[in-house]
Amino acid sequence: MHLLYRCEANGRNGLHEIIQQQRRVAMNDKFSYTKNTAVIFMVTCAILWSTAGILIKFLPWNPMVIAGTRSLISAAIYMIYMRYEGIHFVVNRSSVFGGVALSGTFLFFIAANKLTTSANAIVLQYSAPIFILIISALLFHQRFRRGDILAVAVTSVGISLFFLDQLSGGYLLGNLMGIAAGISFAFMFVITGRADGDERGSGILLGHLITAVIGIPFLFFYETPFTMVNLAVILAMGIFQLGIPYILYGLAIRKCSPLACSLISAVEPLLNPVWVFLFDGEAPGFYALVGGAVVIGAVVFWSIWSNFQEHRIESTSVSAKEL
Repeated sequence: MHLLYRCEANGRNGLHEIIQQQRRVAMNDKFSYTKNTAVIFMVTCAILWSTAGILIKFLPWNPMVIAGTRSLISAAIYMIYMRYEGIHFVVNRSSVFGGVALSGTFLFFIAANKLTTSANAIVLQYSAPIFILIISALLFHQRFRRGDILAVAVTSVGISLFFLDQLSGGYLLGNLMGIAAGISFAFMFVITGRADGDERGSGILLGHLITAVIGIPFLFFYETPFTMVNLAVILAMGIFQLGIPYILYGLAIRKCSPLACSLISAVEPLLNPVWVFLFDGEAPGFYALVGGAVVIGAVVFWSIWSNFQEHRIESTSVSAKEL
C-alpha cells in the first residue's frame, strides 16, 4: 500500500524513479532472494499490519500509552534495520515533518480503534491515497485527472456509508479520528515521497520516537496494569505488528512492482475485521461492510488505472528520447 502513495507524491516521473531506485538497492543486497520470496515478504507484512485492531482490543490501556509504548519498541527494531542497511540518521525539515505526520497517523489510528470499530478505523485510514490527491493539488498545484476525481467521489460515498448506522457520539468521534489518520498518513507520504533515502528512513524513525515521547508520559495519569498478558500484547504490537513489517516491506519493494505491493497490501483492511470478529466477536455493521467494500474497491481500481497511466507516460517518454 505504501509505495502507491510514493508514486503519486512523486508525480509523473514516480515510476521511473522507483525503478531506478530498485536497481540501485538490488546492487547492495545483503543476501539474494527471488521475486516470489519478495511477494511472500509483502503478504506477511500485510498480514502482520492487519493484527493491529484485535491486539488493541485485548489491551486495557489508554490509547496514548499503547501508541507510545508500541512505538518505542518499534523504534528499537527500526534502528537495528537502519544500522544493518546503512541508512544514515539525519534531522532536517523533511525528516522532521515526515516524522510528525507519521506520529499523527499512529496516534489517530490508535484512538480510532478505541472509539470505533476496527473495520472503520483501518478502512478510513486506507483512504489516504485520496487525500494525497487533494494535498498535492492544494499545496503543489497538481492538476486532477478524471480518474482521480472519480476515485475521490466514489471513496467519499464509501466513507459516508460508515456514518449511516453508527451516528452515536462515540462512533462519530472514532470515525473522525480514522479520517484524521488517513489525512496524516497522506501528508507523511507526500513529504517523504519528496525526500531522499536517509531523510525518509530518518522520518520513519522520528515518527516512532515522537509517538513514544508523547504517549509514554500518559502512564502517570492513567491506570496501566502491567500483567504478563498485557506485556506480551504490547511486545507483539511493537515487534510483530509494526516493527518487523517495515523491514519486510523494505525487502519486498526491492523485487516487487509498485502495483503488486499495493494490491498485496489490500489484505490488511480485509483481514483486520476478520481477526476482530473471530477472536472478539465484534461484527461490523451492514453499512460499514458496504462502505468498506466501496472504499477498498475504489482504491484498488484507481491503483490499477494510475499504474497503467504511469506506464504509458514512461513509454511515451522513452520513445520520445529515442527519436
